Amino acid sequence: MGVSIKKNDFVLVRKGKDRGKKGRVIRVFPTERKALVEGINFVKKHSRSQGRQQSGIITMEKPISIANISYFCMKCSHASRLGVKMLEDGSRSRFCRKCGELLEAK
Repeated sequence: MGVSIKKNDFVLVRKGKDRGKKGRVIRVFPTERKALVEGINFVKKHSRSQGRQQSGIITMEKPISIANISYFCMKCSHASRLGVKMLEDGSRSRFCRKCGELLEAK
């Protein structure tokens, strides 16, 4: 089963500590079924000094499960599922299931 969320999609967090927040997908990890979303799931990491890098507590983003996010359609301003349509020229395109807007051709 493939992942319908792609890089640069705008998503809404449905579950977890950042519930209700929106952000753009930076990277998708399909084998782990996770996505790295801009401004979501910040954690603090304690780092040791290495060469020029100073030691301390670093705040960084961690990937979030794809099951906990959903695509946010800018046209209808709602979170929705995505469908796939076959176009006349034979290419496939994703679309918003609520308003029917095509996203892009594959």
